[in-house]
Parts: sequence; C-alpha cells; structure tokens
Amino acid sequence: MRQKVFYRFNQSTGRYERVFPSRKDRIGITLRNWGISLLGSLVLIAFLYYLVDFPRERELRKQNQRLEARIEIMNRQADEALAVMEDIAERDNNFYRVMMQSEPLSPARRYAGLERQRNLDRMDSLSDNALVATVGSKLDRLDQMLFSQINSFDYLAKEAGRQKDRIAHIPAIQPVPEKFLRTMASGYGVRRDPIYGTTKFHEGLDFSAPIGTPVYATADGIVTNSSWKSAYGNLIEIDHGYNYSTRYAHLSKFNVKAGQSVCRGDLIGYVGNTGKSTGPHLHYEVRHRGEPQNPVNYYFYDITPEQYDELVRLAENAGHVMD
Repeated sequence: MRQKVFYRFNQSTGRYERVFPSRKDRIGITLRNWGISLLGSLVLIAFLYYLVDFPRERELRKQNQRLEARIEIMNRQADEALAVMEDIAERDNNFYRVMMQSEPLSPARRYAGLERQRNLDRMDSLSDNALVATVGSKLDRLDQMLFSQINSFDYLAKEAGRQKDRIAHIPAIQPVPEKFLRTMASGYGVRRDPIYGTTKFHEGLDFSAPIGTPVYATADGIVTNSSWKSAYGNLIEIDHGYNYSTRYAHLSKFNVKAGQSVCRGDLIGYVGNTGKSTGPHLHYEVRHRGEPQNPVNYYFYDITPEQYDELVRLAENAGHVMD
C-alpha cells in the first residue's frame, strides 16, 4: 500500500513543507495495517474452511467416517464376545466346577481389577472419546474374563488329574458282601422307629446279616472314630476326604483304630447287635459335607446293573427299621 504524504503551510517562508510522521506514529500505522491484514486473512481462512471442500479435508472426513464404522463394529463384536464369555463363566461355575466338586469362582475374583478401570472411565467426559472409551472398557473386561477363565481351566485341568485319587476316596461298594445278606431291613428316608413308634428320618441303610459278618470300607480314607457312640453302639467313622465320610454302626468287633488309613475293601469290623438295635445288622451311612446321602447312589464297583436294580427295589420297599 502506498503511504499517504501530508503537507503543512509555513507562514514564515510562505511555502508548503512536507510533514513527516514521528516514529511512534509510524509504528502505530504499521501495526494497524498488519492487524487489518491478519484479521482479513483469518476471515478468509475461516470462509474457505467452512465453505470450500478441500481434497485433503474430504479425505480426512471419509477416514473419520470409516474409523467410526469400524469402532461401531468392534463394539458389537465386543458385546457378542462378552455374551459368549458370560455363558462360559456360567458353565464353569454350574457344571465344570460342580463336576469337580470345587467352589464356584466369585464375581469379585472373576472381575478383579475392573472397578478401577470403571472409575477412570467415569472421569473421562470427552464426548469425542465416548465410543472409544466404551469399546475400550468392554475389551478390558473381556481381557480380564479371559485371564480369569484360563486360570480356572488350568485349575480344573489339575483337578481332572486328581480324579483317579478322588474316585478312590468316594464310597463305591457295598459294605457287606451280597452272599452274607439275609435281607434289606430298611432303606433311606422317613421310617417308623421300632422302639419308640414315632416317625423319624432314617439316614442310612440297614443290612440284616449274622453277627460276625465281615464289614468292609467302601472307599479309601482315615478312620476318625472306632468306639462306642450312644444309640449307634460300636461305631466306625471314616473320613474319605473330598467332603465324604461314612459310618458303620452296631458292630460286634472292630478291626481298625482311630487314625488308621484304610483302602476300599479293607476289613474294618464285624456285624453286631450293639446300641439301639432290634437284631443283628449293619447300619451304614454316607455323608457329603456332613449331610446324609442315600447310600444306594454309591454302589457302582462290585455289583452288576441287575443287582443294583434289585438293591434299589429292596431299599425302597424295606420298611422295618432295626435301629
């Protein structure tokens, strides 16, 4: 821009003399001109940015749209993966761990560490990051679930390796050999007390057999009691581990002592008529976590299917309680 020239009339000389601005004025004029130029440039840039579609801007917008579409797909995939993991977790707790008789994995252990991530997510309030934060949170949860599930399956794999030992410690045979049995005196369930005449829950099976008939341990374990116990008479209790135990009552003699280890099929005592009993028989109980179980569900090693069916029939129909 051409600078304007100013003149002033000098009365003493009678001539017009050129007026030169001061340095301060020159700086002010320069800054003003620069400011006007800068403002005009900014207005022009803004106008071009919002109204003119540059090739690079078009490409960036397309890339952003493609990125949003991919993140949305990832979000749906994360939802599907989480649903699958929830199903696996439910099977892990309600089938695999039940089968292995292991405690279910609690939500606190399964989702450990996620609460801190959730708190961090709440702090991030940027709208542009909302979708990315949601997907990231789901992927973090999925990663933690996978880690917990792998650990759980590793544990169950070790438990599977212990199944041979577990099976040896689960009651699985009849405590009195079939050839010595006279009859099944009483089955498991509600029965009439033979002495008091009242109705009671019979927590085991009564095997009627001659005094002196051998009684065998039905699984591996450790004898925890071999003594007289009130109405049970001479009683042997065996802890088999894995939350199983068995009781053998009304014995005439003991063949084991407390603290002794026994194996399935070991002779532990002899049928008798001690304690609250109306005749020679063995009262046999199977307990899991301290709760009585129906012993007929724990015979699968030494009898045929036909013999098992007959045993169940006799146990269901036997109504004469002998203790």
